[in-house]
Amino acid sequence: MFFEMTYQIRVTDIKEGHKWYQTFLQKAPDFIPHDGFVEWEVVPGCWLQVAEGTPSSGSGPLRVAVKDLEAEKSRLVSELEVEYFEVFSREEVPVKWCTFSDPWGNQIGLFEYIDKKVEIERIDTILGKN
Repeated sequence: MFFEMTYQIRVTDIKEGHKWYQTFLQKAPDFIPHDGFVEWEVVPGCWLQVAEGTPSSGSGPLRVAVKDLEAEKSRLVSELEVEYFEVFSREEVPVKWCTFSDPWGNQIGLFEYIDKKVEIERIDTILGKN
């Protein structure tokens, strides 16, 4: 039985990585166990670890759900100077999505449920309300 998950991203400069991901996630880390490592609980039981080291080429993307993809895209371009990226959708896919890179080349993506009823159901499930 699985009950938690972690995903690790490596950055060459942990101070800059800490700052960038704190801005990206809009919150301070939940756990800093030692130098060269910071960790956020993104949603209950789902942790993002940022570790100092050599970034992995070709991995990812780490993709996270947002309620308003266009607003989040604007925030990322403004606050983190993320380069322009396209938002995609397909009729048979229930979400629209995008992918961009952090300053170290790690691939990150966002997605938004098109049907807001489904989005609410997913949030309630994650929060244990179902």
